[in-house]
Amino acid sequence: MIDPTQRFQMWEGVGAAITDSSASLFMNSMDDSQRHRILAEMFSPEQGGFSSVRISIGACDFSSQEYYTYDDLPDDVAADAGLDFFSIGEGEPGAAGATKDLKNVIPVLQEILAINPAVKIMASPWSAPAWMKTSGRISGSGRLRLGEYVGNGYRYQDTIDYVYAQYFVKFIEAYASYGIPISSVTMQNEPSNGCPWPITVWTPEELVAWGSQYLRPALDRSFPDVQIYFGDDSLRFFQRPIGEYMTQQEANAFAGVAFHTYSGLPEWVHNGARQFPQWKVAMTERRCMLDESIDEASHVMFGEIGTWLVRNGMGLINLWNIALDEQGFPSYAGTSGRRGVITVDSSTGKVKRNLEYFMLRNFGQDVSVGSHRVASTNSTPDGRHGGLGSVAFVADNGDLAAILYNPTDDDILASVTINGEGARWQQVVVPAYGTVSFHKSNHSVNRSLTPGDDDFKITYTPHPNDDHDETIF
Repeated sequence: MIDPTQRFQMWEGVGAAITDSSASLFMNSMDDSQRHRILAEMFSPEQGGFSSVRISIGACDFSSQEYYTYDDLPDDVAADAGLDFFSIGEGEPGAAGATKDLKNVIPVLQEILAINPAVKIMASPWSAPAWMKTSGRISGSGRLRLGEYVGNGYRYQDTIDYVYAQYFVKFIEAYASYGIPISSVTMQNEPSNGCPWPITVWTPEELVAWGSQYLRPALDRSFPDVQIYFGDDSLRFFQRPIGEYMTQQEANAFAGVAFHTYSGLPEWVHNGARQFPQWKVAMTERRCMLDESIDEASHVMFGEIGTWLVRNGMGLINLWNIALDEQGFPSYAGTSGRRGVITVDSSTGKVKRNLEYFMLRNFGQDVSVGSHRVASTNSTPDGRHGGLGSVAFVADNGDLAAILYNPTDDDILASVTINGEGARWQQVVVPAYGTVSFHKSNHSVNRSLTPGDDDFKITYTPHPNDDHDETIF
């Protein structure tokens, strides 16, 4: 039963990360027509309807280039309070010899925005510049040198805290100069993760103070519409309710909370999502399935993410790498055994569409951005167990869309009706571990079909055990 009279969160869409690894495959393994065809297939509103991407501020572990930030200093320079060495790269976008973001990421984003100018871009740093960190290195955890002075004096603007906020502003300015608007940022990717690749470690309390006292004021002066999401970490980060260490006034600095779904208990979602009524909820990362069983992959992508989290307030889904090659590369960190939303043959540019592609397209093709989730009958309490699950949405023009999910190993015969339409039921078979999308409209509906996959050999290697191999249940 779908009940449009009960409305919940706004739907902001789906997408995945345009890492340098992904962008390098689009730029170097594909010719222009191959690249445009697959980007249009994913991001065109007339096709896949992806509406969001996430990028890294500086390098992340999935990079085809040596790690970098935007303010890497010569050996004889100790600090750069004025950010005089700031650079997102040299050369023309996509040209031979272009560096940093201009080599791969910016030209791919420019092409995506030409296809769909409404695509929203979220940006997250993995590491602050090395000179701003206690470790003095990009790689490895280290912490921001909070409260330390780096200018000529003891002014507010001489602190690392202030300078790092200006680093975000200069990044947004630089991207805007290439026609790429940044709609939102997080303060740190996985602030609790002391990993060997680029990272900066923060406590939740440090993020609250820096975000509300430095980053929000800095953005308000130049880019007041850019939103900040708090957290951007696995559920382990949310073991304590945010309300225990953040006041309502501090919460006003943030648009909402961002989760990764690698580890932690499901109820910890509520320690972030239900703390402040005005906050939005986003999922900003989940690596794609690879060697999991069919039921496990289905439960994670369709059940936990596509059903359970959406029913608990999530309005935006961003998965991890949008593309990786047939071996799960490139990755400067050497992390093998990963998979992208699509797999691109590194030598021919051919494409295979993975489970995650179809999960995203379920939403992108049928659920309009700006719709609101509405009430619908649900028989799976956690996305893994029980019977038929569902999420449903209504758009401003009256369109209804729903996604039915079957967490069991038997087909389910479902009957669907809408409150207000009487005893009008439509039956549909939802396949084992599968989904069925439903769309009711008095307007034209996106009826595009998914092209067939290309044929090429996959040579993934098993992924090592790490803290990203756990599920949230």
